[in-house]
Amino acid sequence: MLVTGACGTVGRALFEAVLAAGAREVIGLDNNESELFFMAEAFRGDPRARLFLGDVRDRDTLRDRMRGVDLVLHAAALKHVMLCEMSPPDAVETNIRGVQNVIDAAYACNVRRVLLTSSDKAVNPTSVMGTSKLMGERLMTAANARAREGGPIFASTRFGNVLGSRGSVVPIFRRQIARGGPVTLTDPRMTRFIMTLDEAVQLVLDSTFLARGGEAFVTKMPAIRIEDLAQVMIEALAPRYGHRPEDVAVEVIGSKPGEKLYEELLSSEEVRRSLELERYFVVLPAFASEIRPIVTDYPGLVRDHVDRPYVSSDEPAMTPADLRAYLERGGLLDPEPTEEP
Repeated sequence: MLVTGACGTVGRALFEAVLAAGAREVIGLDNNESELFFMAEAFRGDPRARLFLGDVRDRDTLRDRMRGVDLVLHAAALKHVMLCEMSPPDAVETNIRGVQNVIDAAYACNVRRVLLTSSDKAVNPTSVMGTSKLMGERLMTAANARAREGGPIFASTRFGNVLGSRGSVVPIFRRQIARGGPVTLTDPRMTRFIMTLDEAVQLVLDSTFLARGGEAFVTKMPAIRIEDLAQVMIEALAPRYGHRPEDVAVEVIGSKPGEKLYEELLSSEEVRRSLELERYFVVLPAFASEIRPIVTDYPGLVRDHVDRPYVSSDEPAMTPADLRAYLERGGLLDPEPTEEP
């Protein structure tokens, strides 16, 4: 197996998961030299783990590392909305051309399956980042439609907010609480879909083997109010850092350019061609391939249709008590041992 973006939070978790599952060899690719060095040190004792410098913008590097690979988990991406908004050409190079480079290398090396980790921001996008991820999904679907019999199977999987991942809201809130506040809140009305890192990894692994070709898989996940998340974390963490919860202020700073007040995982257009499984929704390709017809013989099929879009503002939000229990189960309310208030 090959994992791109192996030094990212999700990429590393995938790398570890497929090693634990007994993969014969797992290749990790990343352009972050320092993180790659430390990761290589951590896996020094496992001969199945092989880590290389490389960038998905470089098609030749991908072809070199993909030779003999059966499965590709493509997790490398630029994911921060504001940074992509400020540097659109880089978002295009990594999130669009990078996906096409992975596709071309997979064809050249006769890989069996390729799974793209996408984002809820790809649904009705309002930002450069979301638009680039939507294009990545469409490239995967198109690649599957034109694949010859026996060629790679291409599919995508959409994440919600992976709580605790690098740069996500949980570690930001935690650091702010450790300093005694203020905790910065973009908009009290904002809602989000959430998932733990373990749930994200399971989604990727399940989707890889469920895929028939060209689909986008969506996990059924809880919705929360960001305001509730801030309050729950303040109440749980402030005393551990020596502060009284009532003394930690919440400052509303306004939403960022391109940022939605809600998140969508299924659009109204996609509902017409979606199926429901026990744990997932499946968005089928918008057009069929004469070479590779759309097949829907998924295990655990609940319904062959979906009634409505999947939008965070339309779903019942977790109660603060349920949210706290969810965070505690995921270890997300533990103070970071290296953090200083």
